[in-house]
Amino acid sequence: MGIHTYFQSLNDLERIIRCPGKFKFEEHSVSAHSWKVVQYAKTLADIEEQHGVTVDWKKLYEITSSHDYGEIFIGDIKTPVKHYSLELRSMLQKVEEGMVEHFIEEHIPEELQPIFRRQLREGKDDSIEGLILEVADKMDQVYEAFAELRRGNTEKEFITMYREALIKIKKIRLHCVDYFLNNILPDIVIEGAQSPIDIRKITNEALAL
Repeated sequence: MGIHTYFQSLNDLERIIRCPGKFKFEEHSVSAHSWKVVQYAKTLADIEEQHGVTVDWKKLYEITSSHDYGEIFIGDIKTPVKHYSLELRSMLQKVEEGMVEHFIEEHIPEELQPIFRRQLREGKDDSIEGLILEVADKMDQVYEAFAELRRGNTEKEFITMYREALIKIKKIRLHCVDYFLNNILPDIVIEGAQSPIDIRKITNEALAL
């Protein structure tokens, strides 16, 4: 019981595989995804600060490191399914939030419950930290999909994942998004030039929307 239960539950994130049911050259766990999102977010936040933006680093670390904890209870649901409709997305979010709240009430000592509610909440919002989380999360989708496309994986889901993540990133108005689009994405396209899948075309189509 108590914090031990929470710490022990983190092992479950290592066993939840992202994008289940599809052939993949590389498997990625939710735990690995969360770690990468933190790394992306750190650099994105540094870029924002270079442009005079104030970042709440404690909040950023909390929401990026814990943003997918709720998947312990519901698993990884494919992005196209999760975002099929606003109603479905809302329902899934309510289920996830409800199960996280139940876990907190059942296992976390009362004096620490407010802290865990803050740390394990849905962190994507209109704050600078919430937007950075959104960009970092979508960046990992870009990189996961790119790794498959570059090696010739013809599963259409990875093309969709790559395209939809780029579309989402492009619509977020942050300095770090401009940096990603102008300085990082071109390197991705160049590296993918030898792929049997036309990554440049997919990229250009996404950016044109």
